[in-house]
Amino acid sequence: MNPRRLQPMTRPPMTEGTVLAIHDALEGRRHGIAMLLPFVGPAVVVSIAYMDPGNFATNIQAGARYGYGLLWVVLLANLVAMLFQALSAKLGIVTGRNLAQLCRDHFPPPLVLLMWVICELAAMATDLAEFIGGALGLALLFHLPLLVGMALTAAITYFLLLSDKFGFRPMELTIGALVGLIAVCYLIELIIAPVHWPQVLGGMVTPRLPDREAVTIAVGIIGATIMPHALFLHSGLTQGRVPPRNEGERKKLLRFSGLEVAIALSIAGLVNMSMVIMAASAFHSGHRGVAEIETAYHTLTPVLGSAAAGIFLVSLLASGVSSSVVGTMAGQLVMQGFVGFHIPMWVRRLVTMIPSFIVIAMGVSATRALILSQVGLSLALPVPMLALLWFTCRRDIMGSYRNSPLVIVLAVLAALVVLGLNIMLLLQAAGVQILGL
Repeated sequence: MNPRRLQPMTRPPMTEGTVLAIHDALEGRRHGIAMLLPFVGPAVVVSIAYMDPGNFATNIQAGARYGYGLLWVVLLANLVAMLFQALSAKLGIVTGRNLAQLCRDHFPPPLVLLMWVICELAAMATDLAEFIGGALGLALLFHLPLLVGMALTAAITYFLLLSDKFGFRPMELTIGALVGLIAVCYLIELIIAPVHWPQVLGGMVTPRLPDREAVTIAVGIIGATIMPHALFLHSGLTQGRVPPRNEGERKKLLRFSGLEVAIALSIAGLVNMSMVIMAASAFHSGHRGVAEIETAYHTLTPVLGSAAAGIFLVSLLASGVSSSVVGTMAGQLVMQGFVGFHIPMWVRRLVTMIPSFIVIAMGVSATRALILSQVGLSLALPVPMLALLWFTCRRDIMGSYRNSPLVIVLAVLAALVVLGLNIMLLLQAAGVQILGL
């Protein structure tokens, strides 16, 4: 056996009550919703990556400029996300290892080191978007300087990270509550906004890209949706949550995990669609130039009222804080998996938030920084996507749970589409003219 497999991951344990509840469900002593609830957690935690401030920035631009016309892009991105998150969850359940650990076990050391460096840079880019988003929400909501908002966001995030001392279940419940808050905020926004539902349905099922700028925004939506750290984190959250005692339990865990992924990411997808719908309803008719989060907030007040603007900021704050917590967790897992290092969580939090303070202190627009961070993430995206495909297709690693031919075809096509669009995003960001656009 490879000695590196003997290095355990440092992870807060599940509470005893949660473990007992899961075993009761696996053994058939729970039914209905009581059977499903103990399994809810990993997909809910990673779903926050699909509602982070980077999504706010791209979705607002999509709705303001093109109305409901790019909703099909949000739907497509969410379906691809469901597939890859399900693969990540399956990898952890079947192997008892997370994606970063498997990369370390099976790839040569120079490649592992390179992958780790790329993932650490991606973690900084992710944290830039999430941290600034939370700070922006606080600054606008309470009329504070942005740097003060950033300091408060750092304190709130660190406080939430300390809850892992009580076991991982409280952290799951906390993140789940913030996800629920974001969803409720956008449900209220849809009630306030004058939505044209037939056009909404048409935008979801009619693929079209009116111009070159629409392509850029569409690629940005996909780039902001498939997040590298979420693919790494999901396998870590499922790898030892409750180890199956036999193959029957493993199959049940996979089934419950797939159901949780479908539900959690469906909610995340609906929230993203709601962002586009709200922006389309509020801005498309007379404020198509809205591109900044700050401008969206100030424009919402005269268009939909102060309540809508306030709810928008509350959702942005919840998104920034919760996604920043999840991003820090993912960064810690990636570091331990690739190179075996474990550092205190507060050190991890400090290191990843320093670039955010530097960017804002330099006077860079907060929304501009959010969008640039998504471009940076697209550079790292091939690492987890291709590694995840590689491992879940191997019989020596997955055994009878390796991907079926249909899943392989769908995953390869999805990866090619996403990677191709992200390359297009990078080329356009660099000013390269692409033929036909």
